[in-house]
Amino acid sequence: MARRPDGIEKPPPRPERIAAFRTGLSAESRAAAFLIAKGYRIAARRFRTPVGEIDIVARRRNVLVFVEVKARATLDGAAEAVTGRGQRRIVAAAEAWLAAHPDDVQSDMRFDAVLVAPGKMPRHIMGAFEAT
Repeated sequence: MARRPDGIEKPPPRPERIAAFRTGLSAESRAAAFLIAKGYRIAARRFRTPVGEIDIVARRRNVLVFVEVKARATLDGAAEAVTGRGQRRIVAAAEAWLAAHPDDVQSDMRFDAVLVAPGKMPRHIMGAFEAT
C-alpha cells in the first residue's frame, strides 16, 4: 500500500480507475492535437486547483479558452456528460487560473468542450457553456 503525506496507508487504485485515468489522458491528448490543428496554442493541460481542474487552457488570437474534454463510447454520450456541476467546477478553476495569471484577466474568455469517442473525429463545441 502507498502512504499518503499524513502517513496513512491507502489501498492501490482499482483497475477500472486506472483504465478510466488512461482513457482520460488519451482523450485529452487527442483533444489537444485537434485544437492545435485548428490554430489554438495550448497554454496548459490538466490545470489543477483545490476547487476543480481544467483539462486544457488554450489561446487563439485574443481569446482565452477553458476546455472541458469528455470521452465516452459515443459523441452524444460525451455531450451528455458535460453536467452543471462539472461546469461550476471548471468556472471556479478558471477563476483560480485568472488569479494566478493576472495578465489574462483582460482577455476575452470562453468555455468550450471537446467530445471524444473511439473511431470518431473529436467534436469541438465552442461556447459550450457560460460562466454564471
